[in-house]
Amino acid sequence: MGSSSGQGGGGGGSGGGYDLSFKILLIGDSGVGKSSLLVSFISNSVEDLAPTIGVDFKIKQLIVDGKRLKLTIWDTAGQERFRTLTSSYYRNAQGIILAYDVTRRETFTNLSDVWAKEVDLYRTNKDCVKMLVGNKLDRESERAVSREEGMALAKEHGCTFLECSAKTRENVEKCFEELALKIMEVPSLLEEGLTAVKKKVINQKQENQPPSTSNTGCCSS
Repeated sequence: MGSSSGQGGGGGGSGGGYDLSFKILLIGDSGVGKSSLLVSFISNSVEDLAPTIGVDFKIKQLIVDGKRLKLTIWDTAGQERFRTLTSSYYRNAQGIILAYDVTRRETFTNLSDVWAKEVDLYRTNKDCVKMLVGNKLDRESERAVSREEGMALAKEHGCTFLECSAKTRENVEKCFEELALKIMEVPSLLEEGLTAVKKKVINQKQENQPPSTSNTGCCSS
C-alpha cells in the first residue's frame, strides 16, 4: 500500500507531466469498501484494510480520452465520530463518489439520509459530478439492494451509476474513468483542472528562478 502513495508523491515531477488535475472524494458508510476501491484502482491489488481514520488520499495518473490526468482521490472515514473532520475536504472537489455495499441495505438508505445531504451542504462547486457506486458485486447471492434501486436513487440525486467489486476489480477502473469523462464534459470543471496544472507550472518556475534577479533590478535605474 505504501508504494501506491509514493507513486503519487513523484507524480507531477515535471510541470508537463499531466494535462488536467482533478480532486475526487470517496464518501459513504464505514465498511462499504471505499479504501479497498481506492487501493484496487491505484495499485491493481486487493487488500483487506482497517477502517480509515480521519482522511487519507492517494494520487493516480492515467490517460482518459487522450488527456493525461492526475486524480487526487480523498478517502474519508465513514464513522460518525470522524464526520466533523471531513467538511473541509469537500472544498474544490470536481467529483464525488457516493459508495454503498450492495449486501447491506442501511448503507444504501444512508446515502439519501446522510451523505447526499452532506454533499449539498459542504460542496463548494455546484457543478461537481456525483457518481453512485454499489460495491461488493462479487457477493451477488447476498445482494440486498437491486441494481434497479441503485439506478433509481442515482437518477433522483442527479448521479451517474455503476456497480463494481473492489475484490475482483470488476468495473473499478471504469468507475474512475467514467467519472473523469463526466468531469471533462463540464466546462467550469475542465477549466479548474487546467488552472490547477498552470498553477503548478508557475510555482515550479518561481522555485527555479535564481535569487539574484532582484539585485539587477535595483541597478538598472
